[in-house]
Amino acid sequence: MNRPSSLALLGTAAVTLLVPALAGAADYHHVHITASAPSEAVGWYEEHLDCQPVADRPDTANCDGVELSFMVQPTMGSTQGTGVNHIGFSYPDVAAKMAELEAVGVRGSGVRMQRFPDGATYRDMPGLFKLGFVFDPWGTRIELVEDPENLGFHHVHLSATNPADTLAFYRDHFGGEPASLKGQLDGLRFGDVWLLVDQHEAGIPATTDGRAIDHIAFVVSDLDAEAATLTRGGVTFTEAPVVPPGARTTAKRALLVGPDNVKVAIVEPDWAGVVEERGEDVATDTGPYTVPRTPWGDPDLQAVWTSNSAHGIPLERPADANDIGALTAEEAEARRERGTLGSIWGYEREWRDTTLGYVKTAPSTQVAMIIDPPDGRIPPMTDEAQAAAAARGRVNTSGVGMLAAGPEELSLFVRCITQGVPGIYMPGIYNNGLQIVQGPGYVAIQNEMIHETRVVPTEPRPSIGSDITSWLGQPQGRWEGDTLVVETSHFNGRAPFRGSSANLRLTERFARISDTVLEYQFTVNDPTVWTRPWTGMFRFDGDDEQYELVEYACHEGNYGMTNILSGARANERAAEAAR
Repeated sequence: MNRPSSLALLGTAAVTLLVPALAGAADYHHVHITASAPSEAVGWYEEHLDCQPVADRPDTANCDGVELSFMVQPTMGSTQGTGVNHIGFSYPDVAAKMAELEAVGVRGSGVRMQRFPDGATYRDMPGLFKLGFVFDPWGTRIELVEDPENLGFHHVHLSATNPADTLAFYRDHFGGEPASLKGQLDGLRFGDVWLLVDQHEAGIPATTDGRAIDHIAFVVSDLDAEAATLTRGGVTFTEAPVVPPGARTTAKRALLVGPDNVKVAIVEPDWAGVVEERGEDVATDTGPYTVPRTPWGDPDLQAVWTSNSAHGIPLERPADANDIGALTAEEAEARRERGTLGSIWGYEREWRDTTLGYVKTAPSTQVAMIIDPPDGRIPPMTDEAQAAAAARGRVNTSGVGMLAAGPEELSLFVRCITQGVPGIYMPGIYNNGLQIVQGPGYVAIQNEMIHETRVVPTEPRPSIGSDITSWLGQPQGRWEGDTLVVETSHFNGRAPFRGSSANLRLTERFARISDTVLEYQFTVNDPTVWTRPWTGMFRFDGDDEQYELVEYACHEGNYGMTNILSGARANERAAEAAR
């Protein structure tokens, strides 16, 4: 499967081929694929399609001599329906490869299968080869074919209103050898890589600009001269030859629109992509600040806040990050993307509030939430708590793999009851909204997920009896300067946080440190469980302009509960019938 090293691919994913073309001057250069986190995209193609990272270019993978480079930009959707429908890879046994990817599934890595109407993941096309389709997590459609004569990166497949005219455009302007793949598909050969074209189903294909495959590209030895030739031939450039900002080399690039809204780049031979700027961690950009006041004189924390930027921060400091003060922007971006890929089984990335490129705020560079103890890890448990945890570990209380007899055997989250505190504020993949409303003597804190509201008194009140407990405990607030301090006790112990008991005493601190940043600290003190208290911290971002809390009708829409219980009963009936 080895090819000459001159083959290359660039871009949001770029495919690069270097072969003789127009007047011997142009070679096919790359397909450009959009990805939210380039380093994670490189890892995905390395893990699933046998590509290899390219040294000194963390946004680029080499796929058997063809380079795929990945660039961050807003993604407007899949490749389907555009002028570049998909890219293809060839394997000696497609049935085995599709079975391998199906076993991985979407959970953990985001391999999505496109099944045929009969449910099969591949089919045998007589006279051609076996083929199947998958999608990468960023919307690129990928065809896997069984073509033993040409293994590895196999083709770029266009969609056109007039396939013959489209092939003529690329042949006349960029070269390529006209050929027929196994006598069934007309195309152009650029070395070992095919450029194929299918008839678009209806109308004109959508533009590739901003889609999962953003553009394809060709390389020329003298870009200025070739651009002049193409201009005389009637080609209009949307970007004249120039060295783009952030380019790794002094090689120029030009852009034009080819047939069927396909974005095309032309580059010089030393082209090595563009280093993309990353957004700043807005949560760390704070200085001296005067907190606004309510009409009655209290610090004003009122706003709609979200913890989207904090999504991905682990509670505890990772073992390999002991000496790291903060992540780089690229590392934070990659961490966020791993979180998205790891949970893509539940909802596609388009449904995620925290998907890179959708949310306005950059991922936080904070290494871990725990700031005390200094090592960033939860303190050891007491001997009694360890014994209790070991006893619980011998009993399956998670519901996973169980045939639940009723809702009581399922988690509080599945039952739409609560996530407890501080669990309700922990950032997740979506619904990270928080709204604070104040009145004299009270602060109301409404959480979006499961739609819970805590009403916190800020004036002293009589103590309640120890026998009066609740899911979220009894909070008592006070102002320490500009910080709202909330002491909560009297938990019922049925919504524990990290194994806490009914003896938990939780201290929370809400401090506005800029117009758009709210810092949240929580101290967990439960001497029956841990040998010492421990404290975590993360930040919320203000978003009054765009974000709005709407009712999270968890009970009303909890079809999962019905399906879990009905599925359990169905499994019981099947097991009984099999006896």
